[in-house]
Amino acid sequence: MPPLPTVVPTELAIERRILVIRDCKVMIDRDLAELYSVETRVVNQAVRRNPRRFPPDFAFQLTRDEFHDWRSQTVISNFGDRMGLRYRPWVFTEQGVAMLYGQAGFPHDGTRLFLYIGT
Repeated sequence: MPPLPTVVPTELAIERRILVIRDCKVMIDRDLAELYSVETRVVNQAVRRNPRRFPPDFAFQLTRDEFHDWRSQTVISNFGDRMGLRYRPWVFTEQGVAMLYGQAGFPHDGTRLFLYIGT
């Protein structure tokens, strides 16, 4: 079977997924997983297995209040109140996204997802 074509997200598609939480521009774990074509659990495992590589200025888990606020601001909901989420999501700053790219389990086919979330 031939390999599936790689879909490179546009800058606009990436920018729409950038949120501002705790005065930081971040991306939610499930959005990063989709952009990297991996499962969300792979993103979260990278953080759990390498906590020293993901200090709070690289990645942090939303508090219950932040999670509630984020859910209430999202227009489209999946699966009722939690939008299909069982756990509070992790969010990643630009540095955290760069660190994720270097972790095992992420595609390394010569293309890199660059985020425009700098100041």
